[in-house]
Amino acid sequence: MDAFRHILVVIDAADEQHKALKRAIHMARLSDARLTLFLSIYDFSYEMTTMLSSEERDVMRSNLIADRRAWLTDVLSEFDTDSVRIDIDVVWHNRPFEAIIKEAIKHKHDLIIKGTQVSASFQNLIFTPTDWHLLRKAPCPVLLVKEHEWPSHGQIIAAVHTGSEEEHHQQLNKRIIEHAQSMSKVLNASVHLVNAYPSAPVNVAVEIPEFDVSEYSDALEQHHVNRMAALGRDYGISSHYQHLSQGLPEQVIPEAAKQLDAELVVLGTIGRTGLSAALLGNTAEHVLDQLNCDVLAIKPEDFVSPLA
Repeated sequence: MDAFRHILVVIDAADEQHKALKRAIHMARLSDARLTLFLSIYDFSYEMTTMLSSEERDVMRSNLIADRRAWLTDVLSEFDTDSVRIDIDVVWHNRPFEAIIKEAIKHKHDLIIKGTQVSASFQNLIFTPTDWHLLRKAPCPVLLVKEHEWPSHGQIIAAVHTGSEEEHHQQLNKRIIEHAQSMSKVLNASVHLVNAYPSAPVNVAVEIPEFDVSEYSDALEQHHVNRMAALGRDYGISSHYQHLSQGLPEQVIPEAAKQLDAELVVLGTIGRTGLSAALLGNTAEHVLDQLNCDVLAIKPEDFVSPLA
């Protein structure tokens, strides 16, 4: 696949470091992408100003939008944006995630970049409801930006699921690896395949005495080794860059990212919504809290946003 060309950059007025903007400008210089800086604003008090007519409220909203556009222009002046094509869009909307997704759908953006927040302790990252909504409902890949730098000749992890025979998992693996390799060309980085596989079910060993846990574990590991090797051959990724560990993805992937000092983890998210999302969660969401680098979340090819 080609590098991202039309990027929607979500601006957070509370983020004084402007992580998403910095990352987007860096990417645009490397890939000649066009950026749209997007800010959604809303003030309930303006909607409730009953002493004003609807026309007067419209004027107040327009003035606020113009003020935020001017602020964004001032912010941009602090960066070196020569040769970077940048548009600015400020909208009035009371649900930021809806505004972002509708903007991405309307203008066919191929990537959304958003910064993450840090707690008061400066140790734990906070993922807002907007982050979760974007992971589940955005029509295109979402890059969540943290503090980790993007050095040249760095490391990118493609978090794959090699054990499944299901077509949708295999297709998602394909998309994850292709996006990782596309990013590696932009960043001049190496791609590593990382896969977690489960341990033998303890309850089966208890209920069926003749069940050989060791034999089962060896066979399961070999199955994943073979599938990982096949993926490596398909995409030209040598065994040195293939990492297989027993455990849960939310343990294995962050540990691999730490050991490799990865700048980016590319993983799949199936975009659950409603009750299934509340009860079951999602591998991408479980992994996010444990990572100290950027995350690029990829949807299945046939995914359709519920807001489309």
